[in-house]
Amino acid sequence: CSGEIMALSLEAKKAVVEQVNAVASTAISVGAAEYRGLNVEQMTNLRNSAIDADVSLRVVKNTLAKRALAETGCECITPVLSGPVILGFSQEDPGAVARVFRDFIKDNEALVVKGLGVSGEFIDADQLKRIASLPTKDQAISMLMVLMLAPTEKLVRTLNEVPTKLTRVVAAIRDQQ
Repeated sequence: CSGEIMALSLEAKKAVVEQVNAVASTAISVGAAEYRGLNVEQMTNLRNSAIDADVSLRVVKNTLAKRALAETGCECITPVLSGPVILGFSQEDPGAVARVFRDFIKDNEALVVKGLGVSGEFIDADQLKRIASLPTKDQAISMLMVLMLAPTEKLVRTLNEVPTKLTRVVAAIRDQQ
């Protein structure tokens, strides 16, 4: 009987590793935070804010997390995996995990960020605010569009000034005569 339980347990562990690996393989940012001292209500609030930000949170045993993160862009976070850790993954927004953690910490100091990873690069927890201030995808596109439109707007203004100046010159000549 205990052999069947171990086999099922091993299968469950393999399933967890596969699920986390699938998320980590496509994530562009990851964060690890120690959640010791948070109650159920606080964890629910953290999960809800993560859902709102399109961040996937997972509580996984560290040994399984290390296996799941191996050979992914999130592997950089494995050195800080110790103690009760919650992992956050973002598929599109590099600053999303950092923003979720930063905003949650404002009211819940028990959450301790251990480290972040963006595009495979490990970032110390003391850089949380800097990473959280990265623009969202929509904000970045807006900023790029403003930069791209600026030369065009200047050209249009310059072209509009030519007829205006010509009209002023003609009017000045007319007024002199």
